[in-house]
Amino acid sequence: MVGDTAAAGGRWLSRVRRLIEPALVVSTVGLLAAGGIGWLLGERGVAEGTWIAGTVLAVVPASVWVVAALRRGRIGVDVIAVLSLIGTLLVGEYVAGALIAVMLASGRALDAAAERRASRDLRSLLERAPRFARRRAGTQVSVIPLADVVVDDIVVVGPGEVVPVDGRIVDVVAVLDESALTGEPLQVERAVGEPVRSGVVNAGSAFELRATATADESTYAGIVRMAQQAGAETAPIVRLADRYAAWFLPLSLLLAAAAWLASGSAVRAVAVLVVATPCPLLLAAPVAIVSGLSRASRAGVVIRSGVALENLGHATTLVMDKTGTLTMGRPAVVDVVAAPGRDATETLRLAASVDQLSPHVLAEAIVTEALSRGLRLSLPTDVVEEPGRGVTANIDGHRVTVGKSAADALTGAWVRAAVNRARLDSAAIAWVCVDGDLAGAVLLRDPLRRQAPRTVRRLREAGLTRLILLTGDRAEPTREVAAILGLDEVYADQSPADKFAAVRAESERAVTVMVGDGVNDAPALAAATVGVAMGARGATASSEAADIVLTTDRLDRLADAMDIARWSRRIAVQSAVVGMSLSLLAMAIAALGWLPPAAGALLQEGIDIAVIGNALRALRGNPDTELHLAAGTEQLLHRFADEHDQLRDTIGLLRTAANRVVAGPDAAALASLAAAHTLLTEQILPHEQAEEAQLYPALARPLGSGEATATMSRTHAEIQRLSDRIATHLALAQSAGAIQHDQVDDLLACLYGLYALLRLHFVQEEESYFTLAEDDAGAGPPPRPTAAQAHKS
Repeated sequence: MVGDTAAAGGRWLSRVRRLIEPALVVSTVGLLAAGGIGWLLGERGVAEGTWIAGTVLAVVPASVWVVAALRRGRIGVDVIAVLSLIGTLLVGEYVAGALIAVMLASGRALDAAAERRASRDLRSLLERAPRFARRRAGTQVSVIPLADVVVDDIVVVGPGEVVPVDGRIVDVVAVLDESALTGEPLQVERAVGEPVRSGVVNAGSAFELRATATADESTYAGIVRMAQQAGAETAPIVRLADRYAAWFLPLSLLLAAAAWLASGSAVRAVAVLVVATPCPLLLAAPVAIVSGLSRASRAGVVIRSGVALENLGHATTLVMDKTGTLTMGRPAVVDVVAAPGRDATETLRLAASVDQLSPHVLAEAIVTEALSRGLRLSLPTDVVEEPGRGVTANIDGHRVTVGKSAADALTGAWVRAAVNRARLDSAAIAWVCVDGDLAGAVLLRDPLRRQAPRTVRRLREAGLTRLILLTGDRAEPTREVAAILGLDEVYADQSPADKFAAVRAESERAVTVMVGDGVNDAPALAAATVGVAMGARGATASSEAADIVLTTDRLDRLADAMDIARWSRRIAVQSAVVGMSLSLLAMAIAALGWLPPAAGALLQEGIDIAVIGNALRALRGNPDTELHLAAGTEQLLHRFADEHDQLRDTIGLLRTAANRVVAGPDAAALASLAAAHTLLTEQILPHEQAEEAQLYPALARPLGSGEATATMSRTHAEIQRLSDRIATHLALAQSAGAIQHDQVDDLLACLYGLYALLRLHFVQEEESYFTLAEDDAGAGPPPRPTAAQAHKS
């Protein structure tokens, strides 16, 4: 009860503090206006009394702010404001004091709006943590508080439950979703005796584990503690205004003292302080920062404070998680390998038909791939799913199994080729068996985000000099991603504690941005100077721990945020410097006695209006980084992106034809070559010709010139040349009745070369052009339809 009362009191105090700044603005403006009305009505005493009240009302909180800053070892711009307010009271320049009060209150309100940030108490981490556990003693299973679990207790973990404590499996193979801790999107299996960490999710059937640690000593509790520790250790950042005040404050005091000593007039000194009141700092810098926050939110980037925006604007190090950040965070089919005599498309259709009712992450990817190809799925019957083994069902009179295959069944050249391909691509394999015979293999992996390479290039252009990949995933796929993106350093197999330590070390060396999307990233996000969460579908805990949340599932929004941050900071600095320069000029005039306090306050208002107008330019964004596409151009980008998605898998026919020729230039090889030629003439070449005639001319203007697409046009010409060469080979073979041996070498070079060229060309266009479209075409698989919807398709 006492704790609840204290918490309620804390919330009440927080709400009161949030009301202070706006209430001060309303009060000072009201008192200034009331004094003006009194002056116009001839009630000079009432007017001056009202202005005095407004000045005193501002002096009290301003003095508190100054004392608080001094206790933290900082002297900010508020010192000049307090001195000028007190000075106006002492020399009787009450209207000047009221004007300064309004400016001070407005600046603090804007600053508070820019700095106020969402709570970082990581509620979601705590809410996700289990509160109870099922403990088995003999044949009796009882639900107990998590704190009561002790080492060597047998704990039962049901399907879909979060593992409550660290332990070892004691009864059956467990299928686990460890993405919350490692970021790895593929489910893993843990055999009897293997360790399991708390915080992972049971993706299979119920299993038992023997506790090896209590809840407080387990992995998940450690993650929560690290995230909270990092949040507590985050030091307050000096405001942009206060950094300039470090030299502006002593200069203003010296000039005011010199004016007083030279003239013997305290009024002249107060006049200097009045025009020295750094309203360009108190107002213009916060306006630019708030404008940047507003612009970022329209771009799908929630920046929780002006401090985060400022820090993002001069960051030099970027640390990124891989899974869900640089990659899609969910598996996708990369290839279907059919056994000799079987068709790859039919193999995929059978596998997807079986997997329609399975909740497994690989099953979802297989069904999505089949539907994207327009395959008509059959409704499975007599479905049996064995966790860790796969799914079996009756499909069109056949008993089909999708999943793991017995080791003794994995024989044959094509099987070895599939296994080697999966190893080279760091892909998972789902074997497809029909009536007990191995019919094919579906290869799946977590694909790189289409916009990732272009985003990395933009981030380097924005000033980031050190890019680091930090992931809990395995080394093999990590190295491949790093090589494609040209990253500076790579750390694989990282635990949440490792990530936390690495990011904290980087943050101590330079202003560091950390990007992640999982619960395992929460401590590292909190430890970074600026934490960025992929919040569109990422864990809420990572969003709670982050300073910036990308609300759309697009990595390039991070580059947009970087551009906005640098532009907003540039405008803020520009406004502050111009405003202070004008203030210095006014101070010199006031020191000479040519500018009384009231007129100085009005002049300062004019300077404020000018610099605030300049600060509002941050709302429009940097014109040098803006890329405006015509509606027709954007439609073309979407159209060709969709065509890429349809063609990407069909170009595998070129490699299949080459493989058939390698096996022997027989009738089957000739038929496969004819199929490849049909693909080229009916789909690939018309697509490339349409791009050349329609898309590339439309992109010339937004990209600056036609030279931007010149290299792609040259690639189109090479695609046409190789296609013509293949057509000639096909005509020669058909006239001779078979592929001749003297054709084989050149034909293979053409087929394999064209396959590689098309793959590279597709990726280049997708990264360089298609990511310019507002919607992320091809960002990932569409939502999975229900089994009934799939059957109807």
